[in-house]
Amino acid sequence: MTIEYFTYIPLLFCLIIAGVFTSCVEIESETSTEIQKKIINTDNAPAAVGVYSQAIQVGNTLYLSGQIGLIPESRELAGDDLESQTHQTLKNIRAVLKAAGYEMSDVVKAQVFLDDMNDYSAFNEVYVQYFPENPPARAVVEVSRIPLDAKVEIMVTAVKN
Repeated sequence: MTIEYFTYIPLLFCLIIAGVFTSCVEIESETSTEIQKKIINTDNAPAAVGVYSQAIQVGNTLYLSGQIGLIPESRELAGDDLESQTHQTLKNIRAVLKAAGYEMSDVVKAQVFLDDMNDYSAFNEVYVQYFPENPPARAVVEVSRIPLDAKVEIMVTAVKN
């Protein structure tokens, strides 16, 4: 007996069929979808300050590690103020996205870490310049410390259609 019209037969379904038909002889199944993982690193954004990749692409989804406001060439923070660091952080994100063939408009989720929630309004003034229309979903939290004593860290997820 051959079951047709199915490319994948879940185990439970097979057991039910086997119980109903005493001669469950042949069940064909295929698993042709293998998801590829691709590591993304670019010299146009700062090298990792820890043990991680700048981004990993799985299928059409790109997961970026947290970025801070480091200038790629000097590996120094873009300034002591939140605004300068936020601009540089978002430029770094844009560089990693571009290296993978994505754009800022492909970002669907952002996780923002601020060292002082009192800077929330100042952060938003810069952020909106990079996401002027249809901004991604976002969470902003205050943390006690960010690597290299940065004022902001942003981690994003992007999806390409």
